[in-house]
Amino acid sequence: MIVLYGMTDSGNCYKPRLLLAKLGIPFTHVEVSSHTGDTRKPEFVAKNPNAMVPLLELDDGRRIAESNAILLYLAEQTRFLPTDRYQRGLAYQWLFFEQYSHEPYIAVRKALLTFPERAKDATPERLAQTLERGNKALGVMNRRLAEAPFFAGDALSVADIALYAYTHDAEKGGFQIDAYPAVATWLKRVEADPGHVRIDWLPG
Repeated sequence: MIVLYGMTDSGNCYKPRLLLAKLGIPFTHVEVSSHTGDTRKPEFVAKNPNAMVPLLELDDGRRIAESNAILLYLAEQTRFLPTDRYQRGLAYQWLFFEQYSHEPYIAVRKALLTFPERAKDATPERLAQTLERGNKALGVMNRRLAEAPFFAGDALSVADIALYAYTHDAEKGGFQIDAYPAVATWLKRVEADPGHVRIDWLPG
């Protein structure tokens, strides 16, 4: 059985759990938390020298790190990765957007406000910057979702799973989702897709 190393409260770790649940693929979850220093312990660094989660370990011992890379691996030959070349390119586009223009602000601002160990970094300047750039990302998403039901077109894809992970609880970081009606509607659309599970879901 494959093993997913991750933190239950991490959006990046939620992404592969959500896709695995939708695909009905059995897996073992191993909690490895950066809050407690688990990701920096030698036994985990031996598995992932970058000392980060999530990390997917296959049946044969091979491993894949980085949340969106794991999504692409799992989505191969499923409905979550478009077969149309252009739509697949759009899915890749939004995966890069999520990691470069979305997660560093929306996820980081939530972490600054909710994780005690990050409080020292929650300077007024950092909070203002993450709020401004996070709202810019939500605005870009809102414009796209006013044109199409999902980021790669008419069907839910890995791009939606990646962007959902930190957007669905962005209000914990002080973002007003109601100000972006297309995003708010899209969140409900993603949640209505078969096999959806919440961020605190773990395999039984």
